[in-house]
Amino acid sequence: MNGTVMMERTGMGMPGMGVPAMGAPAMGGPATGTTSPNYVMVPRCTMKFEKCQGGMKVTCVCDDKMACSMMQNLCTMMAGGMCGCCMMLNGMMVCCCNFTMGLCKCETTKDGVCCSWTSGDQKCCELIQSFCDYLCCMMNAGCTCCFCVNNTPVCCGCCETTPAPSGKTTSKR
Repeated sequence: MNGTVMMERTGMGMPGMGVPAMGAPAMGGPATGTTSPNYVMVPRCTMKFEKCQGGMKVTCVCDDKMACSMMQNLCTMMAGGMCGCCMMLNGMMVCCCNFTMGLCKCETTKDGVCCSWTSGDQKCCELIQSFCDYLCCMMNAGCTCCFCVNNTPVCCGCCETTPAPSGKTTSKR
């Protein structure tokens, strides 16, 4: 499967979820002992972030049919869980945005998935849309995005993003 990348999911920087950083024990974990890496094959895709009415949406597109099917199945199995984006630079997590302030809706498309986060609350909508700007900025800086559902990587990828002249933030594939 050429459209996948191997990721170590216990080191994603989630508290209490992995290998201790700098020799410190993981939260709630024993002071001694080692944790073995937990690798997962994650579909590689092209991502597009854009603002929409009441929030934002991300479209993930895979060229590889098997990787696309894997990504769609992971999204379907994890439906209803917490969604988020982890931005990685040189294999290290730079930031993690969890979309807890809005309603998440994931839909399968012909060649991937489209997830949207919306809220009827004006301040939550502003927060979600500022995440969109922030994620586009990180992608412009060369980061790779790992899209997660229930802290499980569903797909990862990068894209060339540009702010649209109308003030609407988009990214192009």
